[in-house]
Amino acid sequence: MPSPFPGMNPYFEQAAHWHDFHMEFLSALRRQLAPRIAPDYIVQLEEHVYIHDLPPEPRRSLGRADLSVTQREAGPTGQTAIGVLEAPASVHLPVQDVEHVPFLEIRDRRGRELVAVIELLSPSNKRAGDDREQYLAKRRELLRSPAHLVEIDLLRGWAPMPAEDRPECAYSVLASCAESRSPASFSPIRLRDPLPVIPIPLRAPAEPCRIDFQDVLHRAYDGPGYEHFIYAGSPEPALAADDAEWARQFVPQPG
Repeated sequence: MPSPFPGMNPYFEQAAHWHDFHMEFLSALRRQLAPRIAPDYIVQLEEHVYIHDLPPEPRRSLGRADLSVTQREAGPTGQTAIGVLEAPASVHLPVQDVEHVPFLEIRDRRGRELVAVIELLSPSNKRAGDDREQYLAKRRELLRSPAHLVEIDLLRGWAPMPAEDRPECAYSVLASCAESRSPASFSPIRLRDPLPVIPIPLRAPAEPCRIDFQDVLHRAYDGPGYEHFIYAGSPEPALAADDAEWARQFVPQPG
């Protein structure tokens, strides 16, 4: 079943559903891309790992152990007796949340050299803070490398990635080719626009592989049964009143 929306489905923009959609979209993109660029290239699903220390409130106590380190002592018969020391105190350790954010790599099949990286931005990338700074550092490193970058932003919330002369839009796809970093190809997408066909750059002189991102979204929607649960909530951030009224016409009716 295709997504009922003509473009991006804003109901995926919910904290409860985004990570699942993120994985489904990249998996669908991989299935579209891999057979079309084989056998010269392979497409791999990789992941960024973000580690967050949680605030003190939800931290779990390790408790006080009943038994601690054993101490060996010589008994009256010369045999070694084993005594048990009580743990002197209980301690708390920082509780960490580990977040895995997937992305795609295109690599040369023979030498495994990195040819292109395809990123679907997540809230971690876009929210102000350490995760965004970590992503921006990796982005700068990639833009200085001989690999291409395709950056897909299907989230209306938070600050977009830095780019000069960025037009106003709800969503976007940026494609930066290693041979000519600036100007980069930029596809602005409005809420009601269909997702574009994007040329995925490969190693010259190979022609880019053109992928219909709207078809990728339909394939990601088809299968997990999203129509049964994502419409119980509301897009995040909330749509403007006229856009919310427009969106309601596409929401499947129960039953």
